Amino acid sequence: MKIDLHTHSNASDGTDDPAAMPELARAAGLDVFALTDHDTVAGWAASEITASQTKITLVRGMEITSHYRVDPAEHPHGKDRVSVHMLGYLFNPDHPDIRGHIAAIKTSREDRAKEIVERVSRDYPISWEDVQRQCEPGAPVGRPHIADALVAAGVAADRSAVFRTILSSDSPYYVPTVSPLATTAVQWIVAAGGKAVVAHPKARSRGNYLPDAAFGQLRDAGLFGVEVYHRDNSESERGPLEKLAQSLGLRIFGSSDYHGTGKPNRMGENLTSPQVYRELIEGAFLPVIAPQTP
Repeated sequence: MKIDLHTHSNASDGTDDPAAMPELARAAGLDVFALTDHDTVAGWAASEITASQTKITLVRGMEITSHYRVDPAEHPHGKDRVSVHMLGYLFNPDHPDIRGHIAAIKTSREDRAKEIVERVSRDYPISWEDVQRQCEPGAPVGRPHIADALVAAGVAADRSAVFRTILSSDSPYYVPTVSPLATTAVQWIVAAGGKAVVAHPKARSRGNYLPDAAFGQLRDAGLFGVEVYHRDNSESERGPLEKLAQSLGLRIFGSSDYHGTGKPNRMGENLTSPQVYRELIEGAFLPVIAPQTP
């Protein structure tokens, strides 16, 4: 059984329609995939319809934008917080904490994006209208869409190049995200009947990574697992990260973080074991969407 529990559609910052995701996952050789768009469940309904007609199982999820406070003296860039992406699976989407977060992040993300575009447009030929053209109607505008606008303007070769330079967290154009504490995000997911897994926690190339001390705190808040096998966790980090997770009783995940043409990540490039998958879905608020039987 091939299981990839971290993918994105154009309901957030991917490039594929949610309805197309089950077919794409099946074509990639997967048996199970999760749709985990950033801070929205807007793509669920379309994927559910297609998944029920396709020989593949859909796990409904969401990637919550959160943060963890650190000692600036211990962070290489002198920051007092690092961004944490928290994957939530099979939770109740109507739980007040979840609904409140989705509404709040949509408003704050657009305000943040407008401020970034205002700063970037002083030096590069893009406008807010250019950015909106890169975003699906109704989807939250974010930095990936700003990056796509810069690529369309000929400023950079691809989205990844923009994130390494103009839109990096160290650039003068950067604006911090308004987000909950990572422990709070975990508590929301658990209260809504779901399971929480921290995504790519050692992604040093992004300028954001969790210190080892954070994992115990997240475990105590209810964290279920750690995404160890992800291309943004370096090979040298994966062994120690897996040992740390195991020492805390946290499950080990592997995922692609597929974004369509927005990133080089390919569906199925990292996988989660069937045993961990069975533990993930056991007792969750929502069932998985399984293939129809004749």
